[in-house]
Amino acid sequence: MTIDEIAKTILPDMVENRRYMHMHPEVSFQEDETYQYILERLKRYPGVTVREGVGGRGLLATIGDAPHPHIAIRADFDALPIHDEKDVPYRSTVDGVMHACGHDAHTSTLLALLELVHRNRGDLKGSVSFIFQFAEEVQPGGAISMVEDGVLEGIDKVYGQHYWSQYPTHQIKTKPGPVISSPDMFTIRIQGRGGHAAKPQNSVDPVVIAAELITNLQTAVSRQVSPLDNAVVTVGKVRAGDAFNVIPDSAELIGTVRTFDHAVKERIRDIFHQEAKLTAEKRGATAEVDYNFGYPAVVNHESEASVIQQAAEALGFDFEEAKPLMIGEDFSYYINERPGAFFFTGSGNSGKHSDYVHHHPKFDMDEDAMQSGLSMFMKILEIEQVIEWK
Repeated sequence: MTIDEIAKTILPDMVENRRYMHMHPEVSFQEDETYQYILERLKRYPGVTVREGVGGRGLLATIGDAPHPHIAIRADFDALPIHDEKDVPYRSTVDGVMHACGHDAHTSTLLALLELVHRNRGDLKGSVSFIFQFAEEVQPGGAISMVEDGVLEGIDKVYGQHYWSQYPTHQIKTKPGPVISSPDMFTIRIQGRGGHAAKPQNSVDPVVIAAELITNLQTAVSRQVSPLDNAVVTVGKVRAGDAFNVIPDSAELIGTVRTFDHAVKERIRDIFHQEAKLTAEKRGATAEVDYNFGYPAVVNHESEASVIQQAAEALGFDFEEAKPLMIGEDFSYYINERPGAFFFTGSGNSGKHSDYVHHHPKFDMDEDAMQSGLSMFMKILEIEQVIEWK
């Protein structure tokens, strides 16, 4: 049987696991039942070494005794605080929580890969580790604590993927170098002096200062940082006042900065501190900036990105070089420590209503994409000379 034919035989199991997880989602850092669900499945396989509680709620399963090559595959399993609006039999049973990003499918695919590697363990030439990660969606995320807890000890390379609803089902995308940005978060608090709306001259209006500061911050990329450096500044939330006829004492801006280069990230942070201070002071107010660095950018290693392309082309999938995305993904912590790469597997199909953007309340998966994702990991392991599929 071909790799794709083998993957097709286990697709029903992937669908069953994915739908169960979809119906029973848990948000980041609270994935107790999901953790137990995965652990129970891992314990079904004799000869699989399972390490529990890695970095918190992480799990590490390993098959094989040979020290090299030792390849790891990672999947995340947390959900989001979003109410599921789909009308499907496997709709979330938890009010206000759903798998709106595909992590249920990531985990189902990894469980299927473990099943297949275990079946073929007699043909292993190395070792395969399966990293089941909690809390990808909320910083500081689960990856950093799992890495600090030694999840990569003895591992040579690590691969990961994300099902992506904005790409057609079965299409594969990746590239060497930066593929996913580093998502920072900032909060700027402006302290003015409130008063009556009819007499603004007797106040220090933080709302006007906030409006001016929003405009000033938008020039950071175009005028103080090169537009070629791929940076985005977005103010997503503005909070000030409670009444139409009162100038409030304070205002707050909350937003995000997305970059690929750490030096650019630091430069923008410094600009924010300077702009906030000077803009507020010239109007008689003060400003406090809380700037938090997010996950590092996902920067694929060249050799491993090439392996992904080889796998996609060998399997006959539609492969395209990815354009960097301004999202965030803590897979970066793994490939900052070991060679590796991350890719996208298309799961968008308008006929199956699976082309809603991620984090949308009607987000869904074209579950056929899991056959492609599984085939990709199988072929990657083959190219890395860890196993021969029969």
